[in-house]
Amino acid sequence: MTFLNPVRNITFDAHDPYAVARFWAALTGYALGDAAPGDEEVQLDPAQQGAPGLLFLRVPDDKKVKNRVHLDIQPPSGTRDAEVERLRALGATVLDDLRTPDGLGWVVMADIEGNEFCVERSAVERGLA
Repeated sequence: MTFLNPVRNITFDAHDPYAVARFWAALTGYALGDAAPGDEEVQLDPAQQGAPGLLFLRVPDDKKVKNRVHLDIQPPSGTRDAEVERLRALGATVLDDLRTPDGLGWVVMADIEGNEFCVERSAVERGLA
C-alpha cells in the first residue's frame, strides 16, 4: 500500500528536548541516537520500518491547555496497570484514571513536561499477542 503523505514525525514542543526525548525513548524503546543535553532538537527513531519518528523541539512558551492531539500507548506485553506504574517511575503523572471494574478502560497520563497520552490495555490483555 502506498500512502499519499506518510507521517514522518510526531513533533513535541519542549523546554528541554533532550529530557523529554529521554522519557519517550524509555517509554517507546525508540533510539535516542547521538543526542545530548542542550540540543535544540532531538529525534527518536523507531525500530519498526514505516512507523513515524518522534521529534522534540525547544520552544520558549509554556504548555497552557490540554493537547488537541495525543498518543495512545498499548503495551505489547504485560499489563496496562504494570505499564502505568513503570511510566510513573519514569516521571509521568496520572491525570485521569478511566479504568473500570471489569478491567476495561485506560489511564490518561502526562510526560515530564505535561504532554498528555493514554495507556490502554496491553496487546496480551486484548488477546492480540
